This record gives sequence, structure tokens and C-alpha cells, in this order.
Amino acid sequence: MNNLKEKIKNLASSYSSNFIDVRHHLHENPELSYQEFKTSEYIQARLKEFGISNKVMAQTGVIASIEGKNPSKRIIALRADIDALPIEEKNEIPYKSKNKGVMHACGHDVHTTCLLGASKILNELKNEWEGTVKLIFQPGEERNPGGASILIKEGVLKDPAPSAIFGLHVHPGLPVGKFSFRPGKVMASADEIYITVKGKGGHAAAPHLTTDTVLVASHIIIALQQVISRNNDPFSPSVLSICSIQGGHTTNVIPSEVKLMGTLRTLDEKWRFKAHDLIRKIATSTADGMGASIDLHIDVGYPAVINNQKLNDDARKLAEELMGSENIETTEMRMGAEDFGYYSQVIPGCFYRLGVGNVEKGITATVHTPVFNIDESAIKYGIEMMAWLGAKASY
Repeated sequence: MNNLKEKIKNLASSYSSNFIDVRHHLHENPELSYQEFKTSEYIQARLKEFGISNKVMAQTGVIASIEGKNPSKRIIALRADIDALPIEEKNEIPYKSKNKGVMHACGHDVHTTCLLGASKILNELKNEWEGTVKLIFQPGEERNPGGASILIKEGVLKDPAPSAIFGLHVHPGLPVGKFSFRPGKVMASADEIYITVKGKGGHAAAPHLTTDTVLVASHIIIALQQVISRNNDPFSPSVLSICSIQGGHTTNVIPSEVKLMGTLRTLDEKWRFKAHDLIRKIATSTADGMGASIDLHIDVGYPAVINNQKLNDDARKLAEELMGSENIETTEMRMGAEDFGYYSQVIPGCFYRLGVGNVEKGITATVHTPVFNIDESAIKYGIEMMAWLGAKASY
């Protein structure tokens, strides 16, 4: 075991500069969700270069398998997302995004690089570990319905069928060289709320002849706060935020429509859909009581990410063996969302964090910002961990 560990670490070190170049290529050429055609072609070419056959699923997803000794003994999957965000990059770096308004601001270029690096190492050492490792380069993580849900429908968790799946995510708040794991609830579900308040518009000086849709919308926003404050178990984290009000265009006209948009985040699936019903009832009754009507749509998004207890605990022990226990921390629960939750609903999953921050170098920007970047020494560690879990983890 120790011999394999040292080989993985040595190969990751020797290849790290090459894979930093891979990351630069991906970062310079970001593509939005479900449009990752050139990214997909690049991944396919690299895997072919490594001697790993692959196929395309969900139009831009790339799937492959590496067989070690006794291929049927254990089958696990390693997943990386490949899409970018609609953000204009403000970093002044040699590998700055070349695609206007598109940026790898969530670190998916890092995730893809780490999985490519792990793939190369696992393939070179396939006579020294047992089982099969399935590689999933997934499109569309940043946009509903989520590329994970599409791949699952197309059979990505079959032929061969993995018994467990691992995914990593960059964490700028965690110092480079460290990883974090968490059993159970890790990230929230995410649903989008769209409400249109409708009524009779008219002159602001004669409100009695109108339905004041702005006032109605205001009451709906306030009333919806009771969904969480008076209906949710206070020991079950949940967030309901109305983030946009759009209506009216001048000072003296009451508009006939006001549009609201918001999000619901939960960590409990049963409560999640009960909350949907409450949102509908409260918004509808509030509008009705004030003489207005509404159109309401809840776009059901990603489920919560729930890490399997045993898989997470075993993975953490392997991580401590690889990196030292002093470099392994516990991930904080987050109300952000990730479509890895679709996988963890079907098979045991472990979603862990890769430290990429470096305060001394000023690398502290959070994800989804135009100045997000990483300490690139993290790539070596990310490759090591993915290869190590690929070779040793089981369920």
C-alpha cells in the first residue's frame, strides 16, 4: 500500500507542471453549461493520449473506465464538472479567459484538471490496484436541470455500475495542501421561485381605481417569511430569499404586473416540498385578499448533497494516510447547491473539498466572483487525492 501511495505522490509531483498547463488551457477557453463542445473534445483528446478509450454522453459529457486487476472486485466513480459561468473575468493573468463574459469562476477547470491527472496516473499504475474506476467528466453543473440528472437518465451509473462516487470542489477558504470531508448533510437543495402579481393598473393619484400590485407584492414578500420562521424546524437549516422585484417604470403609474424572483434552500427533502405548498398557499391567499391574482412557478432544482457516512469516514481515513491527519479538516455545512446531489440520491457519494487558498499570496477571492483564482500548487494535491481514492476507496 505504501509503495502505491509513494508512486502516486511521485507521479503527481512529476506531472504537476504539465497539468498546470492543462488548467491554463481550460481556464483560457471556458464554455457555458451544455455548450462545452471544445472542452469535451479537449478532454477526449487527452484521455486518448493517455491510452484511455472514452465515449460521449449528454452531448458534451465524457465517460471512460480504467480497469485494474480483478476489474469486477470493486467499481467506483470519480466525477468532475466541466462548465463555466457567465462572468466577465477581471483577473490580469497570462491565462485570462479569452471568451468574453465567460469564466471558470467556480473552479471547474481545476476539477477537470485533477481528474485528468488522476486518470493518467491510475492508468499507468493499473497493475498495482484492484477493481474498476469510472471517470465522469460532467457538463452543465451550473444550470438546471443539472448535467448529473441528464447523465443518470442516460445510464452513466450502469455498465459498469459503480457502488460509490466521489467528487471534489475547490475551497478558497481552505489553505492549499488541506482537504475537508463531512458525513451526512453537506449542501442544500435549490429551487427557483417565480411569482407574477397581476391586477388593474392605473394612475397613482387614484389608487382606489386600481389594484396596487406593488403593495400586494410587498405583502407577499413579508408573508413568505413565515414559511421559514413559523413552519420550519429551527434545527433544520433552511433559507427562503426573494431576490428580485420588477415592476413599474415611472413615479405616477401603478403597474398592472410586478414580478418576483427568489430561491428556496433546504437540507430535508420532505420539508422541501411541504415548503413549496406553503409558498403557493401563502402567496395566493395574500394576493386574493388584496384583490390581485398571481402566476406562480417553482422550478425544482438540485436535491441536497448527502454524504454517505461510511464512505465519507473511510475516505477521510485514506486522506489522512495520504496527507497526514493535520491536513484533513471537517467541511462546514453550506446552503449553496451542487448537482452532485443527484448521484448521492442513487448511490453512496462523498463530496469533499480541496484547499486552494493562500492568504500570504493574496489568493482569497470566493467562487462565482470575477477575481476568483487558486494557488496552483493545489493541483498536485488534487490529483494525488483523486488517484489515491480511485485506487483504494471501496464501498
